[in-house]
Amino acid sequence: MLPETTATRYVTPLREGGSLPGLVEAGDLGTYVAKFTGAGQGRKALVAEVVAGQLARRLGLRVPELVSLEVDPVIGLAEPDEEVQELLKESGGRNLGMDYLPGSLGFDPLAYTVGPEEAGRIVWFDALVDNVDRSWRNPNMLVWHGDLWLIDHGATLVWHHSFGSAGRAVAKPYDASDHALAPFGPDIAAAAGALAPRVTEELVAACAADVPDEWLAPEQGAPDADAVRAVYAQVLSERARTVHEHVTVGEPTRDRPSQAPGWLTGRDEPSGCGAR
Repeated sequence: MLPETTATRYVTPLREGGSLPGLVEAGDLGTYVAKFTGAGQGRKALVAEVVAGQLARRLGLRVPELVSLEVDPVIGLAEPDEEVQELLKESGGRNLGMDYLPGSLGFDPLAYTVGPEEAGRIVWFDALVDNVDRSWRNPNMLVWHGDLWLIDHGATLVWHHSFGSAGRAVAKPYDASDHALAPFGPDIAAAAGALAPRVTEELVAACAADVPDEWLAPEQGAPDADAVRAVYAQVLSERARTVHEHVTVGEPTRDRPSQAPGWLTGRDEPSGCGAR
C-alpha cells in the first residue's frame, strides 16, 4: 500500500491543473501536490495516477513518490475561494498526494535535451498506459536537479472509463506524433526490449494493489476491488508484449508553435513550423 500521511495545512491551489490540485503540508513534514477525490475527473483519475505512476517507478522512470493523504475538510476553512472550499468539502477522507519538487521547472524542449534511449522509454511507457496528456501542448514533465521527472497520469488508462471493453485496449494504436519527446528520436524498439519483459501480471498487480479499495467501484465483469485490479494487471501485461508495434511517430500537427531542434519530416530539412 501507499505510505500514509495526513494533510495538516492547505497552502494554495495549483490552477494549472483542470482538477484543481492543491499544495498541502502533511503530518510527516512533507509537502505534497494533493489530487482530490471530489474533483470533476472523479476517482478513476486517481486510480490511473496510482497504477501508471507506480508502474513507471518500478520500471525505473522518475515519478515523484505517491502517498495516501488523509484530508479533513476543515483545513480549507481559511481558503477564500469558494470553489476550493467546496472541493475540500467533497474530498474528506483518503486522497492522493504527490511529493512536491521544490524549484523544479516545466519541461521546455528548446532548453533541455533528452537522449534517444530515455525518450524511447518514456514514449514506450506512455504508449503502454495510453497517455493522451504528454504532448507538446502539455508535456506534464518537470526538470529537477538536472533530471526529467514525469507527473500527472490521471489521463492515462483511458480504456477504464469503458471497462466492459477493456480487452480491446491490448492492441490499441498509439499516435506519438505530438508527444513532447518525439523530436528527440525516441528509440522505442530498444525500450520495448528492455522494459516489456518486466511488465508481468505480477508487477502490474503489485502496482494496482496500491489503489485503495474505496476508489475501485464494481465494474462490468469485475464485481469487487480485487477483480478490478486483476483486469488492470491482465490488460497492461498483455499490451506490453506488442505495444511497440502499434506506436506511430510521424510529423507533428501543423499548429505546433515551436519545436526542439532536429525534428525531420522526411524532406531532409527541418519542419517549417517553428524551425530555427
